[in-house]
Amino acid sequence: MADIPEKMLAAQVVEFHKPYKIQEVPVPGKNLDENDMLVKVAVGSLCHTDGMVLEGIMGTKLPCIGSHEGAGTVVKVGSAISEFKVGDRILVNLTYHRCRTCADCKGPEQDTQYCANVGGYLGVSRDGSFAEYELVDGRECCRLPDNVSFQSAAPLACAGATVWGGLVRAGLKSGESIAIVGGGGGLGHLGVQFAKALGLRVIAIDARDEGLALAKECGADTTVDARKGKEKVVEEVKKVTNGKLADATLNVSDHESAAATGAAVTKMHGILLQIAQPTNVSVPFEEFVFRDIRVHGSLICSRGECQKMLEVVSKNNIKVKTNAFKGIKEVPKAVELAHSGKMQGKPVILIDERAIEDEKRSGLKMI
Repeated sequence: MADIPEKMLAAQVVEFHKPYKIQEVPVPGKNLDENDMLVKVAVGSLCHTDGMVLEGIMGTKLPCIGSHEGAGTVVKVGSAISEFKVGDRILVNLTYHRCRTCADCKGPEQDTQYCANVGGYLGVSRDGSFAEYELVDGRECCRLPDNVSFQSAAPLACAGATVWGGLVRAGLKSGESIAIVGGGGGLGHLGVQFAKALGLRVIAIDARDEGLALAKECGADTTVDARKGKEKVVEEVKKVTNGKLADATLNVSDHESAAATGAAVTKMHGILLQIAQPTNVSVPFEEFVFRDIRVHGSLICSRGECQKMLEVVSKNNIKVKTNAFKGIKEVPKAVELAHSGKMQGKPVILIDERAIEDEKRSGLKMI
């Protein structure tokens, strides 16, 4: 690897309710913790939570480099890390220094990411991926399959891991049905493809023409326009489930009516996985009391589940819809697109052009 410079370009949150500031900052990792790695970021991706950080909702200490969705190349490895070496291609995990002794850290596997004693979250309470280099916890990262590109991988660090975690908690079997409210968004279009790869029948619900089109393109068995109103949506879901409604539902939309719609299209005694993060989640009491709908919150997935997700992506040629911007100075344009209401998929920032070109020259058919 080339020599690591003293300075790097980064997009920082320096003041809440203000745009990112693009400026040079010191490269981290001069004194590397034994469990850490320094990564040369190839691609950083923009997530809904980044907007929450900018608004001060996450209690972030400033300044902070944005983005918790990143993929890149290892350039420096802590003395206690044996699984990775310099030159490895990895997906960054936003979790930093779990305590590894609490009940959640000890398992079950699908709950390990809930450590209450965590050392921080990249791009939220620690510097993230909108930079040329990033300091990460080497025990939390995942190796990228050879055919998964940096551009496709970066959004999987949170968007992919989050919707995959919801599917894990849904606990459905092949042949069962799942509804995804917000099925044509950044998380939703991945959820559609993951669910199909797991053999599920997918009902994608969205309120945008772009979202409905993307969900259909990604393989949804049924698409339903939420703008028709809850009663019509329920009617259409009943039609394709023999009147039973969906076996489980993922809600990845933060619209004020989305959770209620999600509960309404879920079968009696079924589970609604609440993934979106609006200020309040509103569901009519009838859904809880008269139909026994169980609402289960779901964060990201564990490291072990994340590696399984990457294997599914690799094996099933899952496509990550991205809108690429070249260089960290283009972050404001990515934010503008995300707020336009016209975006399909995820905005990504291409940071290490050489690494991306090397992928293209590898001879592999990259996803």
